[in-house]
Amino acid sequence: MPLIQLSPHSIEFPPIDLALDDPNGLLALGGDLSPERLKNAYWNGIFPWFSPDDPILWWSPDPRAVLFPSELHVSRSMNKFIRRTTFQVTLNHAFAQVINACASERDEGTWIAPKMQQAYLQLHQQGVAHSVEVWQGEALIGGLYGIAQGAMFCGESMFSRESNASKLALYALCQHFLGYGGQLIDCQILNDHTASLGAVEISRQDYQQRLLALRDTPLPAPCWQSQILDFMF
Repeated sequence: MPLIQLSPHSIEFPPIDLALDDPNGLLALGGDLSPERLKNAYWNGIFPWFSPDDPILWWSPDPRAVLFPSELHVSRSMNKFIRRTTFQVTLNHAFAQVINACASERDEGTWIAPKMQQAYLQLHQQGVAHSVEVWQGEALIGGLYGIAQGAMFCGESMFSRESNASKLALYALCQHFLGYGGQLIDCQILNDHTASLGAVEISRQDYQQRLLALRDTPLPAPCWQSQILDFMF
């Protein structure tokens, strides 16, 4: 089956069951990174992922990696770290800094090119994309960002400049998200790191069924307001 080329005049996507098996989940190419197209993509379980020199590629893999916030794996050493740390965790205090750090601090290179950063910054300004920041004093040392979809959070990337900083960001997000009724974190594709934190694979069909239910489950407005996160429960 030939790869589907998106129309520049429409933000609609083809049915996800037309995604390729190899490479797994590749659905379409082209289009743009407008806020409207991005929101429609996530609404339908699709995300962009491409190298800076490539055309925009859109994906819906099968299986899909997810993390149930209540099942986040916290090791004994991490538990001890959480109890003793002086790091502070915030929500939506420094989105631009977080996405820039996620883009620039990856040894294997990045897909988070400047146009991607600008696109997600626009979504943040619309209250759709959110960041979690970890601070040591006034220094940003870790964090993550992603897209809110009702009671689902679609994680995009994380970074760490100090040991356990990104894990602390995820732990604090899970605690906060659960407290407001959040039910699922989309990790997209399973890797060793996300698997070690408790992420599992589910079928694309299962994922879509959960997405359809959770995207229409609104969380209380204070959930995504800029704030300091209390992760000691």
